[in-house]
Amino acid sequence: MLPTACDTISDIVQNAFESGASEVSLDMARRGNWLEVVVRDNGKGMDEATQRRALDPFWTEPGKHPGRKVGLGLPFLKQAADQCGGSMSLESAPGRGTTVSFRFDESNVDAPPTGDVPAMLVQLMTWPGEGDFAVRREVDGRTYEVRRSELAEALGGLHTGGALSMMNEFFASNEAELEQPI
Repeated sequence: MLPTACDTISDIVQNAFESGASEVSLDMARRGNWLEVVVRDNGKGMDEATQRRALDPFWTEPGKHPGRKVGLGLPFLKQAADQCGGSMSLESAPGRGTTVSFRFDESNVDAPPTGDVPAMLVQLMTWPGEGDFAVRREVDGRTYEVRRSELAEALGGLHTGGALSMMNEFFASNEAELEQPI
């Protein structure tokens, strides 16, 4: 099982880019005790049979990970959601992309911890490739949004030490603002 919600989100977003998506969006909100996450992509999508297999821990897409015969990300996500009274859904269609949604009741003792949101966002913003990545963060009605393409333009690229440091500072300060009492 992935140890934090951020680890789970990273896995889902990376899978989206690996599916050929040129656009991936993450909506990550905390509303009261609930962590609600939606990841959408415009990748190759899956038919109904593949969606069912994707929830089987003993199956992984042929050729995706050479030498590996299991795909644990979505099955573990479903298990984690079920254990904490939450939910998980997978919607997809060939040629139209995929949407993975989940909710965790963070007050439940079995809910995984959220993890390091700024570090996760820096990692995902610097994922190799040309695809764009959009993030919308919300905590009890307060929000911020940013796109990978906007950050790259503002920072003159995303892979220099200075850009990485500024991104980390940007996300850390936005996260701290969201956590301030109202």
